[in-house]
Amino acid sequence: MRISKVTTKTGDKGETGLGDGKRISKDHPNMDFLGDIDELNSFLGLAINACKEKKLFQELQSIQQDLFNMGGEASMPGTEMELLSADRVVFLEASLEKINETLPPLKEFILPGGDEFSARIHVARAVCRRAERSCVSLLNTGVDVRNWLVYLNRLSDYFFVLARYITQNKGKNEILWDRDK
Repeated sequence: MRISKVTTKTGDKGETGLGDGKRISKDHPNMDFLGDIDELNSFLGLAINACKEKKLFQELQSIQQDLFNMGGEASMPGTEMELLSADRVVFLEASLEKINETLPPLKEFILPGGDEFSARIHVARAVCRRAERSCVSLLNTGVDVRNWLVYLNRLSDYFFVLARYITQNKGKNEILWDRDK
């Protein structure tokens, strides 16, 4: 589907169109999910703007493409179209393993932060967790969520580990949760 006109006025009564032409309420679980994916992709774009490492920049942009692919599939429920392949879950798992090898064991919860890039990745992680919850809501309506739920679960783990990696590579200390404060 290509957008040729942004102001269509077709949503003025609380409905919107899916890619397959079907009209649904804007508060339908499918729209919640699509909105969360869009928000996640936007926050990831904001995080990418603070990335100075070319390879990581490209990796994060490939994740943005994955999120668009997931949204494309979600906008066409009931079709067999596959835009987000299971290979992308394998990609995230391999990336997680590679990054984790460089990190010391985590002995306590950490406060989100680090530097600006790391903090932006933490925001993306939190939004990813929300997208994961809306994916479960969508699953509970009977929609086939394909690889989406597994992908989002791995992606939030990836963002957490990446934020730790960024913080440590910038020579910053992680701030541990102090339950007595």
